Amino acid sequence: MGRRPVVGVMGGSQVEEAIEQQAEALGRMIAEHGWVLLNGGRNLGVMAASARGAKAAGGMVVGVLPDKDASRASPDLDIAIRTGMGEMRNVINVLSSDVVVAMHGAAGTLSEVAFALVHERPVVTIGLDLGGSFDRYRRGGLLFSEETVEAVAKRVATLLAEEK
Repeated sequence: MGRRPVVGVMGGSQVEEAIEQQAEALGRMIAEHGWVLLNGGRNLGVMAASARGAKAAGGMVVGVLPDKDASRASPDLDIAIRTGMGEMRNVINVLSSDVVVAMHGAAGTLSEVAFALVHERPVVTIGLDLGGSFDRYRRGGLLFSEETVEAVAKRVATLLAEEK
């Protein structure tokens, strides 16, 4: 058995309940496909919800924390990587992911999308409006937008298959 694909889930720490539910469903689907879920590791918003979903489905969850300790880590992490780097850990999130899924978030999420595209990691968005600024990456085959968690999972599976 080869290395398991890593799917990075990026999104806001303060989001509406509907987005948390979507993130939890996404985490479940990632686990059900046998992929590793990687996120920012904190016990907040999209990070906590996606970790909870993946863990409930028996998946492996890695959190790349901005902190020097794990005091604010999600209890659903299997591995907590403490960086002490603050938001600079966003580069680690992206470079450690085979595919990045970006959900509703703020500047931190946008930085992860930008880092992913600069480093040629495919990005799939769900519920995240990037406007026209990133259109060249859409045309270049690195940026995709989907409407549902199921569509995101299909797109991620396709991208991972193309990577092999």
